Amino acid sequence: MGSPVSPVVADIFMEDFEEKALLTAPVNPRFYRRYVDDTFTILPSDKITAFLNHLNSINPNIQFTMELEANNTLAFLDVLVIRNPDNTIGHTVYRKNTHTNRYLNGESHHHPSQLATVGKSLFQRARRASTARQQASGPAPTSQ
Repeated sequence: MGSPVSPVVADIFMEDFEEKALLTAPVNPRFYRRYVDDTFTILPSDKITAFLNHLNSINPNIQFTMELEANNTLAFLDVLVIRNPDNTIGHTVYRKNTHTNRYLNGESHHHPSQLATVGKSLFQRARRASTARQQASGPAPTSQ
């Protein structure tokens, strides 16, 4: 992103943008979370387009796109969110088709702290996925 301060400035901007957007939205999302430039939102199916149009009307330089639930699943970051038959939400690890399952080779010539970070980052990813599941638990919205 250029300057080391750029991600911080972008996050501050997006927090302000979201606050304004959510206060003036035509519908309040049942669930809304953002990580950097990805958002996960649960809305009634008949309000999705109105909410997207509202977000895109706030600033012409910030334009959102969306992916809808397909076959009761939706990928968000490293998590595949699943709508269960009883209308609760489950999850599993999501990997893109291009994911190779390759990480740093323990015998490679990297600094030991870099090698140690591989396992740590995988553990943190698993913990965050579990925490996200707990925060999002509850009944899922009606079919979209």
